[in-house]
Amino acid sequence: MNTIERGVVLVAHIARNAQDGLVKNIQIIDRADNATFSIFAASDEAFAAIFPDGRDIEFIEDFFARVGDEQAGAILSPIWECPVLKRDAQGVHGTLLYQWSDRRVHWPASKREVDWDARAINAAQRRLNAEHR
Repeated sequence: MNTIERGVVLVAHIARNAQDGLVKNIQIIDRADNATFSIFAASDEAFAAIFPDGRDIEFIEDFFARVGDEQAGAILSPIWECPVLKRDAQGVHGTLLYQWSDRRVHWPASKREVDWDARAINAAQRRLNAEHR
């Protein structure tokens, strides 16, 4: 099976599992004027490659630097073929940031949602995050 055939099989697998809530959803946040904040389904393996070590936030530049251009492209290509309507999403499991690296000082250094600076979130979020650290 060549790369394209493997990609087609992977996309079909993700699409089937997305209907059953068996995949991870990634929201794309970019700074483009026409940003849509779209959500895409990813296999568990792709999600783990993008968000290692319990992270749920990643800067695209860091991902490419970590795995290399070729591997990053191979991981992301099937994901772009699996958009999820927001109304159908069963949670957002990760946030992938485009063009935000100049503002990374405002994001948790751990790249985990539960580690937001207490001054950046409300009291209910602080309690919730504390329970899940």
